[in-house]
Amino acid sequence: MLEQATLSVGGDTYHLPVVDGAEGDRAINVTKLRETTGFITLDEGYYNTGSCRSAITFIDGDQGILRYRGIPIEQLARKSTFVETCWLLIYGELPTREQLRCWSGLFTKYEMIHEGLYKHFDGFPSTGHPMAILSAMINAMSCYEPSLIEMESPATFQIAAARLISKIRTIAAASYKASIGLPIVYPKPHLDYCSNFLHMMFSIPFRDYEPDPDTVAALQLILILHADHEQNCSSSTVRMVASSGANMFASCAAGVCALWGPLHGGANVAVVEMLQHLHDDNVDLNDYIRQVKDKNSTLRLMGFGHRVYKNYDPRASIMKELADNLLGKMRERDPLLEIAKRLEDVALNDPYFVERRLYPNVDFYSGVILRAMGIPVNMFTVIFAMGRLPGWIANWREVNEGGATLYRPRQIYTGGLARDYVPIDERKSA
Repeated sequence: MLEQATLSVGGDTYHLPVVDGAEGDRAINVTKLRETTGFITLDEGYYNTGSCRSAITFIDGDQGILRYRGIPIEQLARKSTFVETCWLLIYGELPTREQLRCWSGLFTKYEMIHEGLYKHFDGFPSTGHPMAILSAMINAMSCYEPSLIEMESPATFQIAAARLISKIRTIAAASYKASIGLPIVYPKPHLDYCSNFLHMMFSIPFRDYEPDPDTVAALQLILILHADHEQNCSSSTVRMVASSGANMFASCAAGVCALWGPLHGGANVAVVEMLQHLHDDNVDLNDYIRQVKDKNSTLRLMGFGHRVYKNYDPRASIMKELADNLLGKMRERDPLLEIAKRLEDVALNDPYFVERRLYPNVDFYSGVILRAMGIPVNMFTVIFAMGRLPGWIANWREVNEGGATLYRPRQIYTGGLARDYVPIDERKSA
C-alpha cells in the first residue's frame, strides 16, 4: 500500500498520497486537496511547493550538491564543454562523438542572424539595457523562423534549439556593440562557441580580437556553471509560459525578463558594486561586517547565502579557484579580488555567518571574473542568460513532452467584501 499523509481539519480526516523522488526527496501530493477538502495550501514564494516533477537537475542544498542529469557539476566543470553540456541538459545523456559533431555543426550553421534583425538594433536607444534588447530580439527572431514555432518533430525541435543557443551569443554581442555605438561584428565559423562570442564582443573593423585561451576557458566554465539550477525564478517562469502552449522563443524570452531582476540574475552586479564601494572608500572590512550584522542596519553582505544552499555553493568553490587562476596570470592584480578574498575570510571566521550557514554563492566571484575578462557590468546578466538558456530549453521541452496542464496557482483573497457600485456624483470626497 502506498504511504499516505494524514490531514485533520475541523474534525475531518483526509489522506494524501506521498510522492518519493529519485534522490530521497519526498512530497505530499495536494493536487486534489481543494476538490476533496475545500482548502488550498498557502506557501508564499513557493518555498515549500513542488511545482513539477523534473528529471533535469538535482540540488541538495544541505550537502552542497548540484548535478545535471545525475552528473556532478564538479565533473562537468572539469571535463565537459558548454556545447556538450547543452546536449546533456536537453536530451538527458552525454552525446556520442557523432551526435556532438552534428550538434556543434548546427551551432556553426546557424550562428548568423537574419539581416532584417540587424535593423531592429537601430530602433533601440543607446541607453537601452542589453537584457531588454535580448528579450525583444529573441521574440523578434521567432518572426523569422515561423516554420520552427510549431515544433512538429524531434528534428524540428533540435534545429530550433540549436538556432536559439547559437544565435543568442550573436544577438548578445550585437546588443553590446549597438549600446556603445560601434559597428556590429559578424561571427566567424572557424571559432568555437565561446571564442566566437568574445570575438563579436571585442573585435572592431580594423582590428580582430584574439581570444586568450584562459579567458575562453573561463567563459566556458561560467556558462556551464549557470546552465541550469532546478526550479529557480526564471526556469519556473519558462515552465509557466510554456504551460500555456507558448512557443520556445516566447517562453525563453520570458525567462530573460525574469532573470533581469536584481534578486535573481543581477546578484553578481550587486557584488561588484559592493566591492567597488569598499575599495573606493577604503572601508574597514571588520567594521563593514559589524554593520552588516547590526539588525538596525540596511547594509547587506552581497554574494553570501542562498535560498537553496545551506552549505558552500559547489559552484562558488569552482568560481573561487577560477578567479585565483585567471587573475593570477594577469599582469595587474585586481584589488576587488583581493577585497573579496579578505571579506570571505573575515565572514567565514565570524560565528554570526557560520551559525547561520551563510557561505559565498556563485555570484560572489563571478562578477569579479567577468570584470577581469573585460565584460561590462550591464552585460553580466546577459552572460547569465546565455548560460541558462539550455536549462530553459530543457524545461520547455519537459513541459511540452509531459502533456502539461495550464499552470494556474490559487490565492488567498484579502481584499474588500462585496459592495455596490456608487455613481460618481454620490461619492464622498477623500
